[in-house]
Amino acid sequence: MFEPVIGLEIHLAMKTRTKMFCACPADSFGQDPNVSTCPVCLGLPGSLPTINQEAIEKAIMFSLALNCQVPEFTQFHRKNYFYPDAPKNYQISQYDRPVGEHGYVELPGGRRIDITRCHVEEDAGKLVHPSYADHSLVDLNRAGAPLIEMVTEPDIRDPQEAREFLGRVRAIAQALGVSDANPEEGKMRADVNISVRRAGEPFGTKVEVKNLNSFKSVQRALEYEIKRQSHILEDGGSIQQCTMGWDEGGQKTVLQRLKEGEADYRYFPEPDLPTMRISQKWLKRVREITPELPDAKFERYVALGLREYDAGLIAYDVALSKFFDRSLASYQGKSQHLANWLNGDVTGWLNSQEIKLSASRLEPEHLAALLKLIDSGTISGKTAKDILPELMQGANPDVLIEERSLKQITDSNAIEKMVDGIIAQNPVIVAQIAANPKAVNALLGQVMRESKGKAKPELVRELLAQKLGLEQSA
Repeated sequence: MFEPVIGLEIHLAMKTRTKMFCACPADSFGQDPNVSTCPVCLGLPGSLPTINQEAIEKAIMFSLALNCQVPEFTQFHRKNYFYPDAPKNYQISQYDRPVGEHGYVELPGGRRIDITRCHVEEDAGKLVHPSYADHSLVDLNRAGAPLIEMVTEPDIRDPQEAREFLGRVRAIAQALGVSDANPEEGKMRADVNISVRRAGEPFGTKVEVKNLNSFKSVQRALEYEIKRQSHILEDGGSIQQCTMGWDEGGQKTVLQRLKEGEADYRYFPEPDLPTMRISQKWLKRVREITPELPDAKFERYVALGLREYDAGLIAYDVALSKFFDRSLASYQGKSQHLANWLNGDVTGWLNSQEIKLSASRLEPEHLAALLKLIDSGTISGKTAKDILPELMQGANPDVLIEERSLKQITDSNAIEKMVDGIIAQNPVIVAQIAANPKAVNALLGQVMRESKGKAKPELVRELLAQKLGLEQSA
C-alpha cells in the first residue's frame, strides 16, 4: 500500500494598480490581446525595470500572515527559460533571498503545513490556441504582472487536504486584499508535486503537474497521479521525474517534458535592480495596516456565540464575513440567528440562482431589519422566507410589510374566533386528537391558512391546546 507525499506551488496574481516592474495596468483580464504592454514588459532592448513598492509591501504582509520569517534583505534574480510567452527569455524572480520563508498554515484539527518560502516574481504571457488556425498566438497583456509564489514543504498527505489548504490560502489572500485569488480568472494557479512511497520509506521520485486552475482540478489530478504511480511501482516499474499537464476533458495527466533542475535555470542576481532592505520600521507599518485574518475572525465569531461550523463557513469567506459583520452591527440580536439565515436561506437562494453574494442586491441592513421583524413578532418566519427573494433583489423588508399588510396577527381575540371556527368544522380530527395529540397540527395548519399565514403560530398552538385539553402535551 502506497501513501502520497504532496507539495504545492501556488501562484497568486497580486492586486496592484501596476505591473511588477513597469507602469502598465496589472489587471488586464477581459481586455483585447497585447494592449496592456510597454517596452519594459515586452523586454525590448534598452528598457529598464523599476520595483513596484506596493507589490513588495503586499508580499511582506502575506508572508507575515503565513507566519513566515521576513529577512532584512531581499533580492531579485533572473531565472532563464525559453518559451514563446516569455518575451525576455528570462523571468525576474527571487532565488536564495525571498521575501519570506519558514512559515506554516494550520488546518482544521491542528494539522500544520509548513511553508518553505514566499517570493515575488513577474508573470509570463499566455498562449492562445485558436480553433481556426494550425498555430498558436501570444498575448502579452499578463507579462510582467506581479505574482507571489508560495512553496510548501512535502507535508500534505491526501488530495482532500490539498484542497483544504488551498482554501485557507485563498481566504488569507482575499482577506488581506493581496489578491483576488480567483482561479477562474487565472489569479490563483497551482502546480502540484506528487510522489508515492510505502509507509516509513524515503520519498519517491516526484512528478510535477503544472498550471491547475481550480481546486477540483488539483484534487482530481492528485487522485489520478496517486493511482498511476502506484500501479507503475506495483508492476515493478520506476517513476521518471517529469512535468505533466492536466487534461480536463480526459481527466488524466499527460506528459509535457522532462523536468528541469535548478541548474537549468541558471539563476543569477538581476543586474538592473538593487537589493532591498526591509527595515523593522517598514515591518511595523505593514503589521499595523494588516486587516483581520480569517483565523482571528473565527475566534471572534465563536466568542460571539456562533457554532464552530457556522463560524468557519463565514470567517473563511471574505464576502460572507464582511456581510455578516455589517449585518450584525445593524441587527444587534443573536449572532447565531443571523448566521443561520446567512448560511442557510441566503446561501441557499444564491446557490439556486448560481450567483455570488456580491452579485445580489441584498443589503446587510435589510437582512438585519428582516430578523428584527421576526424577533419582535411583527412577521412570522414563514413570511420572512417568502419575501427573501425580493430582498435579494434589493427590496426593503419594512416597505414590503407595510405595502402588503403582512404583519402578524397577535390579537388573541381574533385568533380565538378562528380557532373556535376550525374546531367546530372538524369534529373528526378533534376526536382523533384524544388518541393522537400530534393530530392537532392538522387544525393548526387550517387556522394558518384561514389567517393567510398571518396568525402567530405560537398563539394558535397555545389556544388549541387550551381548548382541546392538551396543556400537558403541548
